[in-house]
Amino acid sequence: MQLPAEAVAATVLIEVVRISALPAKRGIPYPGTVVAHWAGSEVTDALALIENLPGSEQHRCGFAPGWSVRAYEDSLDLALFEAAFCFSCDEVRMHGTVVPPVLATQFFDADTPPAQALLALFREAAL
Repeated sequence: MQLPAEAVAATVLIEVVRISALPAKRGIPYPGTVVAHWAGSEVTDALALIENLPGSEQHRCGFAPGWSVRAYEDSLDLALFEAAFCFSCDEVRMHGTVVPPVLATQFFDADTPPAQALLALFREAAL
């Protein structure tokens, strides 16, 4: 999966969100509960894991994401990006101040070890 390079370099904090619904319109944060904040090596490890998600073909389930990550720089103002993951249809939708349109919708293979490791991190964060 491809993340905006400038966002990866600038991210100092990641919020992990357990999504409860779809947003009313594209480009606004996914509603849900923030279950964890990752900083330092957790940010580095999580972004590396996301970037190593293998691509996949599009599958349709209706896009029902369960988890998202919001990446912030030092100012902690607006999120650099938010990526919402649907492990049923293998789709990621991303938006934010540094996300070009070409990266807004991507597909990953949810059955691969990197994807399962990411899902395990999300679930562990919610405990």
